[in-house]
Amino acid sequence: MELQNIIINKNNNLREALQLLDKNGLGTLFVVNDLNILIGVLTDGDVRRFLLRDVNLKVKVEILMNREFTSLSINTDNAKIIECLNDKIKYIPLLDEDGVIVDYASINRLRRISICSPLLEGNELLYLTECVKTNWISSQGKYVRLFEKKFKDYHEGFEALAVSNGTVALHLALEALGISEGDEVIVPNLTFAASINAVIYTGATPVLVDVEQDSFNIDVSKIEELITSKTKAIMPVHLYGQSCDMDAVVAIAKKHNLFIVEDCAEALGSLFKGRPVGVFGDAATFSFFGNKTITTGEGGMVLFKDSKIAHKASVLRDHGMSKEKRYWHDYVGFNYRLTNLQASVGVAQFERLEYFVQAKRNLAATYNETLNKYDFFQTPIEKEGTFNSYWLYTFLIKDNAPFSREDLMNYLSKKGIESRPVFYPLHVMPPYKGYGNKEYLETSTLISKSGVSLPSSVNLSEVEANYICNSISNFIKEL
Repeated sequence: MELQNIIINKNNNLREALQLLDKNGLGTLFVVNDLNILIGVLTDGDVRRFLLRDVNLKVKVEILMNREFTSLSINTDNAKIIECLNDKIKYIPLLDEDGVIVDYASINRLRRISICSPLLEGNELLYLTECVKTNWISSQGKYVRLFEKKFKDYHEGFEALAVSNGTVALHLALEALGISEGDEVIVPNLTFAASINAVIYTGATPVLVDVEQDSFNIDVSKIEELITSKTKAIMPVHLYGQSCDMDAVVAIAKKHNLFIVEDCAEALGSLFKGRPVGVFGDAATFSFFGNKTITTGEGGMVLFKDSKIAHKASVLRDHGMSKEKRYWHDYVGFNYRLTNLQASVGVAQFERLEYFVQAKRNLAATYNETLNKYDFFQTPIEKEGTFNSYWLYTFLIKDNAPFSREDLMNYLSKKGIESRPVFYPLHVMPPYKGYGNKEYLETSTLISKSGVSLPSSVNLSEVEANYICNSISNFIKEL
């Protein structure tokens, strides 16, 4: 409902108020003065009581309005709004600092609970300010090196290179490993398109493999049948924070002398047999987009097991320019560098990684408690030996559910809750149709059609999480 259909001036009369109530159908009007400052509330109940007293329809709204009402600041978070809404208070006006009404909230119209938003309450501003004050804002500042060191230390001494985003991280890893035209790289069919795009950038051919239904990750039992004399690498993707079976991937790679490039864009903080994902192959990549577990706004990181390959990648990242001879180019390189400004945010974010991961795990436990009550949901798992960072809480709606995915998502949307469908399988989209046989990609297709992701922000409050769970329960009750 548009705000203009809920607001009425104090000088309007009762007849005009009745017309507006009939138009908006909400049973409530917010009364403002000539400066649009909220001064009262008028409900259909108030109007009925006055009509029973034979009040003239020309009487001004100001005389009839209720001067005792609940309002909140436009900056109030959803948790507080939820606390204030109840059976009696169904609509709350949201005001700016001057008392002007700029929005309203209801149980069906909260300010949207987003799918994933960052938490920037650590040292981000302090470190950013230092960058500005010292003029070290490009890729040469100390925070780039510090960010890389933190990643190296966390990932068992693997060499770390900070880059401008997660997609170029994948491209740089493949280029540094020598993947090129004529080569093949095995990629899971269910992943964000950056995984397959990076392979195509190199001129190599992606080969799509199906995924497991329980983990959504690469189905290791189907990898070997796709290996040919042209296969040079396997790209396992730790989807939504669930670790792949890296023992099996490593065994296959060793048997066939293949590189492993781990796509860890969604899995910082995830473990496999007590070790961080990213340390099982020859290279690994991470993303720090705004919705990731830690963020730099845009940004990425590449890990390399071999220091010589890491050095080559460093040269490629910096325009292909020699480290020893300035403005001498050894390769056709790229400008894939991360700025000191972005790295400073990354360092501050990384300082709180453990807290972020635990917050996501706690949220997953809350969601599981609600969804596991029903036999038509498949909730995310932790396979033996894995530690799920639950970057984005994602579950499946089974065939026996008495509703569709769209039914649930539409209901949540009306409650102010953003949800998200699972990625499309790569093989159905125009650029990638030639890279996989649809007859052997059934599981990824099934997951794509039935998967839903719920809000997974680290700053999601307990009140908001419970509101989401209660909304799902109420949706099922109302079927």
